[in-house]
Amino acid sequence: MTGAMYAAIAGLRTHMQNLNVIGNNVANVNTQSYKSARSVFKTAIYTTMSGGSDGTQVVGGANPSQIGYGSNMSSVGIDMSTGNYAVTGNATDMMLDGDGFFLMGNKDIADTFNGSNGDVSKLTSLTLTRLGNFGFKADGYLTNDDLCVYGFMCIGVYGDANHEDIPAGKKAGDPIFSDQLVPIRFPGVRTVEKYYNEEGEELTGAELTAAKAMTADQRAAQGITIEEAGEIMYATTGTNGIGRLQDAYYYEYKDENGNTVTSETRPENGTDITQVLYDKAQFTGITVDQKTGLITGTSNETNEVVTIGCIAVGQVTNPNGVTQIGNSYYNAGAGSGDLTISVLGGGASDLGINYVNGELTRARAQANAGDNNQGGNGNAGDAAAEPDYAEGMRIRNGGKTTILSNGLEMSKTDLAQEISNMILTQRGYQANTRIITVTDSMLEELVNMKR
Repeated sequence: MTGAMYAAIAGLRTHMQNLNVIGNNVANVNTQSYKSARSVFKTAIYTTMSGGSDGTQVVGGANPSQIGYGSNMSSVGIDMSTGNYAVTGNATDMMLDGDGFFLMGNKDIADTFNGSNGDVSKLTSLTLTRLGNFGFKADGYLTNDDLCVYGFMCIGVYGDANHEDIPAGKKAGDPIFSDQLVPIRFPGVRTVEKYYNEEGEELTGAELTAAKAMTADQRAAQGITIEEAGEIMYATTGTNGIGRLQDAYYYEYKDENGNTVTSETRPENGTDITQVLYDKAQFTGITVDQKTGLITGTSNETNEVVTIGCIAVGQVTNPNGVTQIGNSYYNAGAGSGDLTISVLGGGASDLGINYVNGELTRARAQANAGDNNQGGNGNAGDAAAEPDYAEGMRIRNGGKTTILSNGLEMSKTDLAQEISNMILTQRGYQANTRIITVTDSMLEELVNMKR
């Protein structure tokens, strides 16, 4: 008889846990990007009163006789399917339409990536989220007021001084992206002198070199004028800490004569080196491309449309297996499978990112595949400069996932369903209390049987 009471107590406990799940769903009915949870019950232990038998040629078979002792909570799962789109009007608010997560982290996490086998495990230090309430803050970084958004930065355009060779399928002005996974932020900007002939055409190449060597009177005689203008300073890849994408702002080194010093020409010692730090550029009209995740904006300093960077998307083998850590964040822990870094649209090659023939994962690096490398010291888009990345340390296509800007993902809580579940849970809880009451009455009658 007490077995019935213990079974009812187990039922009370399980229904109370289920009510906690329902209550959390209802509390987050208006929480953007919230993924509703559901609880699954399972039966508890059984006592076998008699075993079953298959029967013989003479007698029939018998089913086993068992008494159960209540229920337990089997699991609490989350529904990671895409929610509805809610317009906010903020250009940097984003929603992932499809599988995947935004990759979030502190600014210094990028400093630990170097293209070696060890990067595979370091990727799990990045935090995942579906909530895309982003914005460019005062420091120029794209954040959600807490962590930075990770992606791939534009390091220049084809046809500029650093990328004069234009590969097949590309045209002058197309953006070039680094393979380094870093926080997205505004590029730098500096003031430069531009030379124009009397027809108002900007001088380049040999004509520019000749004009710079002229005296002011010689330039005036030929109608050459000089105007100060802004110039976007894209990040560059390099070694020895010079021009690395991990730097807070883009800068260059100048020697004592004011000449730019590169990683190849920087002397070890004996010469004064000055670090020239550029201001961050300011932009208006920021937009996010739906299919590729490209972020562009119009520069206030140059009035040109500039590609700032490309949003990276993290995808796991089992989206429902991620671990919730609060504040709409998830962790790619045990149960979620591999964490893969992807770009959206038709593939990374369309954006000029070389590394498309593999995956950037946390569990697929070969033990002896390659040496460490400075995170892509060559220019992306230049096949000859592709670093020897460890097997498994590559970027892949993000599939059919797209980004919807100017809005956020709505909560997945179905209020009608939750209210129905709450009623069923309440009645289940009530029925279990009745079992305890009846059992108590029966025990009372048993005790009072001899008066």
